[in-house]
Amino acid sequence: MKHITIDVLVIGGGPAGLAAALEAKKQGVQEVMIMERDVELGGILQQCIHDGFGLHRFGKRLSGCEYAERFIQQVKAHHIHVKLKTTVIDILKDKTVFAMNAEEGMLKLQCGTIILAMGCRERTRSQVFIWGTRPSGVLTAGTVQRYINIEGYLPGKKAVILGSGDIGLIMARRMTLEGISVEGVYEIMKSPGGLKRNISQCLIDYDIPMHLSTTVVHIHGNNKLEGVTVAAVDDKRQPIEGTRRYIPCDLLVLAVGLIPENELSAKMGIEIDPKTKGPVVDESFMTSVEGVFAAGNVVTVYDLVDDVSITGEIAGRGAAKYLQGKLNQDTHYQMIHSTNLINLVVPQRFRKNNLENHLTVYMRVREEMKKVYIHGTMNDRVCLHKKLNIVSPPEMVVSNIKKEDISDKGDITMAIERG
Repeated sequence: MKHITIDVLVIGGGPAGLAAALEAKKQGVQEVMIMERDVELGGILQQCIHDGFGLHRFGKRLSGCEYAERFIQQVKAHHIHVKLKTTVIDILKDKTVFAMNAEEGMLKLQCGTIILAMGCRERTRSQVFIWGTRPSGVLTAGTVQRYINIEGYLPGKKAVILGSGDIGLIMARRMTLEGISVEGVYEIMKSPGGLKRNISQCLIDYDIPMHLSTTVVHIHGNNKLEGVTVAAVDDKRQPIEGTRRYIPCDLLVLAVGLIPENELSAKMGIEIDPKTKGPVVDESFMTSVEGVFAAGNVVTVYDLVDDVSITGEIAGRGAAKYLQGKLNQDTHYQMIHSTNLINLVVPQRFRKNNLENHLTVYMRVREEMKKVYIHGTMNDRVCLHKKLNIVSPPEMVVSNIKKEDISDKGDITMAIERG
């Protein structure tokens, strides 16, 4: 077994991992390594040939590949170690990592600190309880995207899309451009799951209908998909009798949500937030295991890659400070709570002494609301007051609380009030 000693090991070479490794290097860390199981860096960005990436960071409409390439070139320029086609199989609390690849066999790495950036995975048909046979032609939206954009395959001729997540919306447009007939998008919820811009640019512009409060209740076909049955659902998401309709198709695309990839995190005993499905993190995105950080979609699913990169940079700075002994761990954590209209909040806790200028708080609301106020209160005192014209579940709400407005003691409670 090959033994390696490294200052910062970043697990995952997607946008969060690239940004984290770069930031750690820029903060003066000598030996930084990215470990990636795929054959190239960039993560899911490599199959995103549509534009719309980097508007906030670079002020340009880039494709996912172009966005990733800008970071990859910087990784090379900063001489960051990269191990591709390498899979991490275990992480111990003392920051020992076991990994393997075809060329070197088993690897044992002793790390000064670790940044988890494994991203997320798509939900499958079994996770949304779709019964029926198991024919070919039932694929997740990400798989369809890879088949068309990277492998050069057309996986079907007539498609039905279940779920209105952003990947599904984007693939509705992509499949239409490639000549695949998209019968419609079916969403079990009362409101769409994707960004408004994707609904407009990918469905409305191409006359693809969306059916809300409707789901697929049965899959037909044995070896090859022959069709699906859809039905309207009631308030309890149960099919309404008399609304069932058969749709002949040879491709069912599942865009039914993402789950942060945290098997390794949970195995090593990191505390997992049941709302985000990712690690509980602090202001530096350090997890409940000292010296182990997390960033990007492994923490919670973000809707913009710019936010994924920002969290990578926060974790990278935190990891560098941890190695340099500049991260305060003596004081007790102060917590960030949320009220019922807010579904989740990240980070979940903080130490004020580690803040530079402000505390960035990411929130996702439960329902769409117009003309609202975001309130942050602490010890019965307002530390954040911000007006927003509209908030909706698919779009992350991001707010900065100035360090000077944060008390030394007490917790923060985030709330939304209708205007």
